[in-house]
Amino acid sequence: MNNKGVDKSKRQFLTSALTVVGAVGTGYLAVPFLAQMQPSVKAMAAGAPVEVDISKMEAGQLIRVAWRGKPVWILNRTPDVLATLKTLENELRDPLSNESEQPPSSKNPVRSIKPEIFVAVGLCTHLGCSPTFRPEIGPTDLGDNWKGGFFCPCHGSWFDLAGRVYRGVPAPTNLVIPPYRYVTDTLIIIGEPAEEKAA
Repeated sequence: MNNKGVDKSKRQFLTSALTVVGAVGTGYLAVPFLAQMQPSVKAMAAGAPVEVDISKMEAGQLIRVAWRGKPVWILNRTPDVLATLKTLENELRDPLSNESEQPPSSKNPVRSIKPEIFVAVGLCTHLGCSPTFRPEIGPTDLGDNWKGGFFCPCHGSWFDLAGRVYRGVPAPTNLVIPPYRYVTDTLIIIGEPAEEKAA
């Protein structure tokens, strides 16, 4: 092949220009493809920790928040409720929470960092229904043995006000306690574990 009279600089310029245009085009195609592989803002927010201000909670009040698409309950327990919890151990399947899911900071008889503030995932451990908050004692539909707690209407599981499951009901374990910590006395972050104190 005779290359006499061919301007090689033009050929080199055209080759370089086409390479740059091809690289830019590939980038434009790759960015949307790679971006769709990232979790959405909504998905990232759903898994993010949740801050809850409990400064205005009254004694006996239950508030609900969402964390990771699940309902989380925060209950301000009264001294009477805390006293009642001690009387129920013989009626419970796992009173010491040895078979249940909770962070080490909540592995105690009241299943919480601070005894008066109870935090739990509001889903029954049987099939995931959301139990109802039934704080009244001895209602006619639940009987005289009911000392207040959470009742699952789907299959009749009972939980006390520490989320501990009663014996003889379908739920196999106590309610799940999510990781949480206190930022201040009245601000909780759900989704971040409490700092464990060295022994």
